[in-house]
Amino acid sequence: MVHKVFTWRYGGGRVFLCGSFNGWTERIQMINVEGCATVFQRILDLQPGYYQYKYLVDDVWRVDEEQHCVRDGFGMINNVAYVEETEILCPSFSAQSLHQNQEYSRLKTGFPVSLTLVCDLLLVCLLTNQGTPSGGSLHKPVFQLPINEIDVLRYRLSLHLSSSTVYDLMPDSGKVIALDVGAAVKQAFHLMYEEGVAVLPLWDEQNTKIVGMLTASDFISILLQLDRNRAILTDEEIEEHTISAWKDIKFRHHREVSGTSQPLCRTALIQAGPDESLKDVALRILHNKISAVPILSSSEDGSCPNLLFIACLSGILKHICGHFRRHLEFLPLLQQPVGNLPLGTWVREIGKSGDRLLLTLRASEPLSSALNLLIQACVSSVPIVDDNGNLVDVYCRSDITSLANSNGYTRIQLDQTIISQALETADVTSQSRYQTCTRFDTLYRVMELLSDQAVRRVIVIEASSRQVEGIITLRDIFSYFLA
Repeated sequence: MVHKVFTWRYGGGRVFLCGSFNGWTERIQMINVEGCATVFQRILDLQPGYYQYKYLVDDVWRVDEEQHCVRDGFGMINNVAYVEETEILCPSFSAQSLHQNQEYSRLKTGFPVSLTLVCDLLLVCLLTNQGTPSGGSLHKPVFQLPINEIDVLRYRLSLHLSSSTVYDLMPDSGKVIALDVGAAVKQAFHLMYEEGVAVLPLWDEQNTKIVGMLTASDFISILLQLDRNRAILTDEEIEEHTISAWKDIKFRHHREVSGTSQPLCRTALIQAGPDESLKDVALRILHNKISAVPILSSSEDGSCPNLLFIACLSGILKHICGHFRRHLEFLPLLQQPVGNLPLGTWVREIGKSGDRLLLTLRASEPLSSALNLLIQACVSSVPIVDDNGNLVDVYCRSDITSLANSNGYTRIQLDQTIISQALETADVTSQSRYQTCTRFDTLYRVMELLSDQAVRRVIVIEASSRQVEGIITLRDIFSYFLA
């Protein structure tokens, strides 16, 4: 037999416990914890296994919504617990010990820990795919001893993403655009602008397969190279250059930079299959420092792969938000202000020692400064501020494709064009290019903003002045969760 502690923390006059451990036939009276009028406990000796249970509080059946719940064969919601032979007994606590735990949490994190975490963080039981007596078997949970709330969130998130696949992201119907590597650069970026996409898969007709991805970063590299070699390139040569030609130039440039005369192997296409877990896909995007991966499946005859979908972090984050939206009370970390969490990039006045500082530009600075900063600093956007550091706009990598709309990239001189002029060609009327928040907005609110596929960054501002304080990106969120 194993000691199992049941705790009701929400007050009441008389509280009883009833469950499958006694066939739901007996109501066991719970005992009020000394010095804490709202907390009731009862310790039972149980055999290892799964049990469903419920509380009767002042003649009303209740469940503890902060504990795991299942629906039984009659459609009723019950709490569920797993008792194993190595069950850790959570000691009874008093009001004094509760206050001490809360004070320790304030000192450590700046926030009082919830009653659930005070009593139950010693043993976190995270159940997934839980069944019921009428709906299938329960899977054995995994136990761990989390150090703090981020461990709880990371574990639950890892468990959920590991059990979800790319199929969960894919719509029932839709279109996926691929571009032939023999297409002209002008055509490619015009298509990206018209479709509002930041990446395009590249199709090699000769080898009948997807061979790469065309991104806004490629267009920036092309513009910078055009600016350097404009004197030796004619307008016709610029117009006729194909994607494959520019990729070859980029490949040769990398070989020159590496300082080797040995032939370099081209980087293999980073891809994923529809059956892969969302955790694996997210980690692949993070580790390879890319924005999206093509989802490919083999054709029935094995001739050429089928392009099914483009998976990106925003789609995965939207899936996460949808899963946790109704369970936020289980994860208090999601309700904490982003300004108190170690994620994002911040200005010097707010950033901690050792953190990468936020870089900003003025609207009067040349476009070349913005493009070089985007490439060299490996960032996807840069806030544009006025002389007081207040937010004016944001220049993003994807904004560069707007130059293809009117063939402006063939004539533009980067050092003589200022950022404000470049922004006039972008779709600056669309508020979906970025969103704003304050340091006091919750982590979950920022996650919901970033789950919009068009929004890839959230600018943290001071509410009254709009002074820029930081920036949080999709990559920041996933690096924090999957660290």
